Amino acid sequence: MLRVCGAARFPRSLSKVIVMIIATRVLTLRLAQEKIEIPIRIFAPEPQEIDWLCRVEIDWPDGKVARGAVGVDAIHSLELALRMVGAQIYASDHHESGRLEWLKPGKGYGFPVPNNIRDVLVGDDKRYL
Repeated sequence: MLRVCGAARFPRSLSKVIVMIIATRVLTLRLAQEKIEIPIRIFAPEPQEIDWLCRVEIDWPDGKVARGAVGVDAIHSLELALRMVGAQIYASDHHESGRLEWLKPGKGYGFPVPNNIRDVLVGDDKRYL
């Protein structure tokens, strides 16, 4: 039921629509002498011809990743988008390095993930999500 759209695959009609950011979170990547902020943006779900699209962006140090999750209604697309962000974070080299954090090191990032990767959760994510 999850369909993911790459940045270049959004329907043409979206290029003229102003889309509102409804939520943001900033993760931190700890390097030797600096901390790099990694902003995450969740956009308001948008109606498509049949389904709904919820876009997300993650500004990784090596470039922005923009994706979209399509669901049967606005809430479904939002839920899938949040799980997609969680999966992207937990699958990242930055998470694997152990230097990525949200509130405190090792506490998790506060995003749900698809059920098939729940075994990779850490900290509070593992306990509560």
